[in-house]
Amino acid sequence: MSQADSTLEGPVTGLTIGPAFSIPTKKLAMWLFIIADTMTFAACLVAYGFLRNGSADWPRPFHSITNVAAMTLILLTSSLTMLVGLRAARAGDKAAAFRWTMITAAAGIIFAMLHVREWLGLIGEGMTLFKNPWGTGLFGASFFSITGLHLTHVTGGVIALVVVGVRYKGGRYNADDIEVLGLYWHFVDLVWMFVVPLVYLLNLAH
Repeated sequence: MSQADSTLEGPVTGLTIGPAFSIPTKKLAMWLFIIADTMTFAACLVAYGFLRNGSADWPRPFHSITNVAAMTLILLTSSLTMLVGLRAARAGDKAAAFRWTMITAAAGIIFAMLHVREWLGLIGEGMTLFKNPWGTGLFGASFFSITGLHLTHVTGGVIALVVVGVRYKGGRYNADDIEVLGLYWHFVDLVWMFVVPLVYLLNLAH
């Protein structure tokens, strides 16, 4: 028997033999969901771009970036609190992980409230899915569709944060579950970074 054969057949300590590049099932499922959802948002934004470029009277109803800037700051901060929560979970600090997860959920709720307030303001000015007083009615349809889809994801994320956080605190979930949820939350934040310039900044009133 050669020395190489002896080495291969001998006991191996400290090593786990398994598929290279293996990914936990829950994390793989989340990545596949994110990839599919990315295509959905990309299709919506591309369609929005075609509608905007093809309409001669596209409205520019936003007179200030104050509200959208506040919403963006809150959402970016929530990504940071999500990271801090995951770090605490990996360190085994359940109390801190739960606290930061709930802070992330609270930030999501504030974001949603600011969004709804913005919607109510636009509706109060006469903007609906099919018409508005400033130009083509396609703007209302595209605006409410894109921001509504994103808000739905934020709302679902907030619910998931609360459920996973409570179950993690109770010992039913572990740090891996916090990490998987963090992937989703960071994805929602990243999508918003594309929505803001395309839907808001390009439609600021001159």
